[in-house]
Amino acid sequence: MSTAPSDVLVLIPARMAASRLPGKPLADVGGRPMIVEVARRAVAASIGRVAVATDTAEIADAVRAAGFEAVMTRPDHPSGSDRIFEALGTLDPEGKVQIIVNVQGDLPTIAPETIRAALAPLAEGPADIATLTALITEAGERTDPNVVKVVGTPIAQNRLRALYFTRTTAPFGEGPLYHHIGLYAYRRAALERFVALPPSPLEQREKLEQLRALEAGMRIDVAVVDAVPLGVDTPEHLARAKALLASQKT
Repeated sequence: MSTAPSDVLVLIPARMAASRLPGKPLADVGGRPMIVEVARRAVAASIGRVAVATDTAEIADAVRAAGFEAVMTRPDHPSGSDRIFEALGTLDPEGKVQIIVNVQGDLPTIAPETIRAALAPLAEGPADIATLTALITEAGERTDPNVVKVVGTPIAQNRLRALYFTRTTAPFGEGPLYHHIGLYAYRRAALERFVALPPSPLEQREKLEQLRALEAGMRIDVAVVDAVPLGVDTPEHLARAKALLASQKT
């Protein structure tokens, strides 16, 4: 499959209601609101049109003031996937976009090449959905339930077919473990099907939305990248992100 930039839409869902770090999309990181830094990196990936999908006027205003695109969505979406599906219909009602990339708005240190890596599994294989992972190198992450693990079978160099996602330490035995990175690329039909599905039993048990797709028989392929970008969920994460961005400028 050949994917031209006009066929790809990068959407960044963002809302203000974060319990551990209220207002985090507008938190300052390196002199910019965090959502603007993520948008800047998504544009630098050069894979297609980029827009922030939000239900909050303040977020949209900040994004537009920085020269990026924002689209307003309903406030009652249960997940980012539902939000980007509404945004897709608004921005591309004619159905020209074939690949939608969902970039979390709390990844201000994500590298543009990491975003680009999510396209490869769809361009090179039959997957419905693509996502990312990195090898776990810190011992504590192997047992940390906040670190989601990909259980997958290798299908090519730096490529897995996902069999399961879990918060527990898996698979059992000697061998590598992989830290899932919550960035997704969907074929348009796959995103439409996914958001129409009800929450699945394993999704509800593990609190992992991607299990809904696997339980419905959808194929998720995973690109292995070099490192996990820092997700910002707490004031401590925010301080680390600021330090990382400051170090990149020196």
